[in-house]
Amino acid sequence: MELFTNHSTAWLLGLALALLATGLVAGVLAGLLGVGGGIVIVPVLYHLFTLLGIDESVRMHVTVGTSLATIIPTSIMSSRAHRKRGSLDVALLKKLMPGVVVGVIAGSIASGFLSGQVLTAVFASVALVVALNMAFKRDGFALADGLPGPLGSTLLGSGIGGVSTLMGIGGGTLSVPILNALRVPMHTAVGTGAMLGTVISIPGAIAFVLNGLDVPLRPPLSVGYVNLLGFALIVPATLATTGWGAKLAHSIDARRLRQVFAVFLTLTAARMFYGLLT
Repeated sequence: MELFTNHSTAWLLGLALALLATGLVAGVLAGLLGVGGGIVIVPVLYHLFTLLGIDESVRMHVTVGTSLATIIPTSIMSSRAHRKRGSLDVALLKKLMPGVVVGVIAGSIASGFLSGQVLTAVFASVALVVALNMAFKRDGFALADGLPGPLGSTLLGSGIGGVSTLMGIGGGTLSVPILNALRVPMHTAVGTGAMLGTVISIPGAIAFVLNGLDVPLRPPLSVGYVNLLGFALIVPATLATTGWGAKLAHSIDARRLRQVFAVFLTLTAARMFYGLLT
């Protein structure tokens, strides 16, 4: 517990409040913009663990593992809600699922061998692409009219599953804009992305637990690469605020907010790249 005893009670209270705030913001943005909470949780946890002094060799692994664990309950609740509303396309899910499962397995295995620097580079690179898409995507833009054939759908699912696992996100951040660009209706894309989040987060979190067992320099209260303190504080806040975000979507200029969030992601990616180069 040395990492905790080196800081005052006030500092630790600030850390707890910061984790709660992370969950609040992640929940609101997930409901408001249709993005997975992981795209918010990962950069904030990364900065918090940097501030806490978590060793660089395990910092990103713990960040990704904790984020995947927090996504499990939120994605289950979200996918149930979307299924009740009829926005979950089972046929679409069946086309993507085999590839997603393959991608998650590949990403889970790779996470045990890749360094924290590689995981950071993966997140920063994809976050920058996501930010550009949020900031400059044109309404009505489409890459194709529907999903590709069986092979193409498998490759697409594998990419979503593998990259999402390595980034610590539930898949919605990647699957929603991709499916929407293939002319899948937005509500269907969001509902399908929520179910994919469940498929990605459960095995992904288990893999990060197993890969991190007995690894030195992890923060206290961690099981493998999953930090229980972060999980316990983020999840309730996220669950409590996702509905708020959905309600706010009808009263706030979501396009303007997407642009602001794109700036946040760009700065985060730049900060991560800077850390890798220095």
